[in-house]
Amino acid sequence: MSGFGFKRKTTELSKLFGIRARLALLALILVAPLMLERTRSLEETRNKQIALAYSEFSRIAQQSADSQRDAISSVETVLKSAAHIQASKSASDLDCETLQASLPVKLPWIRNLTIVGGDGRIKCATLDELIGLDLSDRTYLKRARLARDLIFSDFLSSKYDSEPIVIAAYPVSAVNPESDLVIVASVNLDWMSKVMRDLSSRHGVMAFLVDSAGTVLAAPADLARMVGRPLDSVPALTTAVTRAINPDQPSGQFSFPSPAGAKLTLSFSRITGTESRLILIVDEARVAADINHDIRNAYLQLGFVCVLVLLGALFAAEKLIIRPIHTLVAVARRFGDGDWSVRAAGSRLPTEFAPLARAFDKMANQLFERERELIASNDRLTVMASIDMLSGLANRRGFQSRLDFEWAKAQQCNGELALLMIDVDHFKLFNDTYGHPEGDACLSRIGETLAGLATATAGFAARYGGEEFSLLLPGTDTSHALGIGEMVRAAVQSLMIPHATSDHQAVTVSVGVAGVRPSEALNPSDLLEAADASLYVAKRNGRNTVAEHSLGQTAENGSAAALAS
Repeated sequence: MSGFGFKRKTTELSKLFGIRARLALLALILVAPLMLERTRSLEETRNKQIALAYSEFSRIAQQSADSQRDAISSVETVLKSAAHIQASKSASDLDCETLQASLPVKLPWIRNLTIVGGDGRIKCATLDELIGLDLSDRTYLKRARLARDLIFSDFLSSKYDSEPIVIAAYPVSAVNPESDLVIVASVNLDWMSKVMRDLSSRHGVMAFLVDSAGTVLAAPADLARMVGRPLDSVPALTTAVTRAINPDQPSGQFSFPSPAGAKLTLSFSRITGTESRLILIVDEARVAADINHDIRNAYLQLGFVCVLVLLGALFAAEKLIIRPIHTLVAVARRFGDGDWSVRAAGSRLPTEFAPLARAFDKMANQLFERERELIASNDRLTVMASIDMLSGLANRRGFQSRLDFEWAKAQQCNGELALLMIDVDHFKLFNDTYGHPEGDACLSRIGETLAGLATATAGFAARYGGEEFSLLLPGTDTSHALGIGEMVRAAVQSLMIPHATSDHQAVTVSVGVAGVRPSEALNPSDLLEAADASLYVAKRNGRNTVAEHSLGQTAENGSAAALAS
């Protein structure tokens, strides 16, 4: 019994001297020497806080620079992809549809893409209004052609809408030396300023993104008025900016006095792949003023802490330790649930918990960046997955997406929609006779021919599978589609690709035509089935013919059948 009673008293004593009570006792023991030590340590804290402020501003500036580099990298990827696609085409065969499809919708910093010809005029563009615009006086075109590499311009005003922009240009000659085309992207400066929003409203700090001439390309919201203006137009910054934009120094840091005699520190770093520089200017006097204010508050807080420790140690312990621990636990749980938007450093935590909070935030940032990279990669793969690399046309997946879109559009407008299914005659015999490499070359030439006819007829060409192609004709009735089908048949035969095992001694195609006015009673698969049925009729009639099917009856094109016979 005596042992049991001793254990119970020990348990009660442990509860009495829990973390809150122990902290109160420790505070009472240490409060006297701390009052003396505090006077000296606050000055050291002041120096550390100044260093921490510089470190924090540098970190945020580095994040902004990294975001700018990510944008530049994505622009480079889009331009090079478009250049490689165009380089695979003939000089007269501009692949405008592929250019329009190559602009990812989740890249807000790219306003538009264009293809500029050797005469300096825009040949293709993601905005139809830009076609024909003369850019021959723009120096970045000459620089891109001479360098045969990616070039970023300085600050410009758009010839289209006079908006401030930066131009990225990549010559197709970097891939195909015989080409004089240049792929051009217009970069939105508004988005660059949004990337720097973390640097806004910070006392004593100014941040700018400038071009090689010192013109401001982007700035935080509180300095947005500087965009488009030379930074060296500010008298106090003229000498410093000239030094910062020196092309021989990609990065650096130096101090200089302000007109009022305060010490200013300027750090700069060049954005990889461009001549642009991120400039960060810190006014130590203003930064120190904020810190001195914090120190005065700290003295007041110290007095209150001494009183609160004596009068309410339990409450202080709850406020300073228990609640922050609960906050970090809650943040950790939200991280575990996949919520990367939560930030531990945004909570009011004691200094001792700040490293742990920053570690949580760093982890969240890294996971968010990886998720964003994965989304961007998936977007690029989605675009690539819709293109047939052999023919350069859309593949079956891309065709199905376009068919669904045109069907819904025609149904909404009560318009007509026609479809041509095209099959290469006796293609297996062609492969057996000439080999698969020649077969691939044959399909590639037919794909180029269909791409040209699709452009001429405002249609959409695709490789449906194997030796089968398709041509979708929005706003086209059956009779007109029959004529286009005959154009396809004749165009392929005129290629005069040798085919010894064919009756025509050349590669030919059979064309099935189907037309419909979409309604609620029909769906896109009905049009596909009708086109397949008419293609079967064309083959049955001896191949190298055109046949029509109207979702209910099959009628052969008499003239085409006569040609086949």
